[in-house]
Amino acid sequence: MNDVCTKAKLAKSASRMAAILPHSSRNQALKSMARALLSGKEDILQANKRDLDAAEQSVSDGSLSSALFARLKISEERIHELAEGMKQIGSMPDPLGTILLSSHPQPGLDMQRVTVPLGVLAVIFESRPDALPQIVSLAVKTGNGLLLKGGSEAKHTNKALFNLLNRAVKSHLPEGLFSLLETREEVANILALEDDIDLVIPRGSSAMIKSIQSQTRIPVLGHSEGICHIYVDEFASENMALDICIDSKTNYPAACNSVETILIHNSLLAGWLPKLRHQLERRKVVLFAGPKLAANTSIPLADNLSHEYADLAITLEVVSDPMEAISHINQYGSQHTDAIITDNQEIADRFLKQVDSACVFHNVSTRFADGYRLNLGAEVGISTNRLHARGPVGLDGLVTYAYQLRGKGQVVGKTQLSKNRWPSKNPSLISLLT
Repeated sequence: MNDVCTKAKLAKSASRMAAILPHSSRNQALKSMARALLSGKEDILQANKRDLDAAEQSVSDGSLSSALFARLKISEERIHELAEGMKQIGSMPDPLGTILLSSHPQPGLDMQRVTVPLGVLAVIFESRPDALPQIVSLAVKTGNGLLLKGGSEAKHTNKALFNLLNRAVKSHLPEGLFSLLETREEVANILALEDDIDLVIPRGSSAMIKSIQSQTRIPVLGHSEGICHIYVDEFASENMALDICIDSKTNYPAACNSVETILIHNSLLAGWLPKLRHQLERRKVVLFAGPKLAANTSIPLADNLSHEYADLAITLEVVSDPMEAISHINQYGSQHTDAIITDNQEIADRFLKQVDSACVFHNVSTRFADGYRLNLGAEVGISTNRLHARGPVGLDGLVTYAYQLRGKGQVVGKTQLSKNRWPSKNPSLISLLT
């Protein structure tokens, strides 16, 4: 416990120092990390091979799921993508010191609401070693301290990545800004540090995320499951609908933004559904049916309509209209990512407004629910929370704000409240409220 506590306190102190560093210093650290990834790719790949070899046995004996095994591999191409993501983050505007609001509450008083780091983040993640450099990049850019705890199945890859990145930033950032924790016991220690850790971000299975949420009083940013839907409307372009559905399911089935249920307008059952079924089955996707479709097809009935397969399996169901699709998604989805395929703009707009999810898409694969693909540079995870941050959490989700007030000796006892205290930099709001 003492070691974890020491690292958390050091990260908090380093974060306060990083917050006042010039933006150029944080960007130089990102460039240095990108170079380190590319120059050390052979070390990363060798470490990853050790993890993959060990994980194969764990899959065989059932101690590691096939979904986690699929997320474990890191390729040379992925290393290059991660380096590019770091460069992309480095090219973005400084997320710190942005003036969100400005006003003059009294003559001679200047008030500003300004972005500042959250503080210390504790990120606990299973498999997915490629998450580590993304998370570190975002923390560096936003001046946040960081404690990382990866799964044991990726311990060699995580250590290789961490050592490369940590060495790369020594001349640019305060010591101890980010640390890697390696034992299971340290997770419980992290969750008890209410005074030193400001936000916990879990990335992994639904069971892991729910367990963390139940064990701590620290705010937790995460999603419990990725039960993503696609609704194929009667006005959909059939070829486009096939492409999007196949990509959403088979591009990376283990991802949390992979589609798990496809809802099909009943007018498409005779002509389009057989084409979709053929395309899925030839890619070895196991099909299950919702109750309405099961009554009219040979596809076996799904156990439930809120299942995250995270594998080559999917539920198909029939609906009679867009409102039934919206109701189904709001009842059985996990508020992660849901999409509609239609050429009818009015129906699409209704879907985008009424589906209660963090990411709602029109005519695009659910796999775009990703920080890198949405031009956020990277993400620390996807949140289905309603407070603070929602969807792919990038730079904007890792800052908060502080009110800064500048005066000339004013005291409350000698000050009358101003009759006009509306923020001076929000005229649209003023016009609505006056």
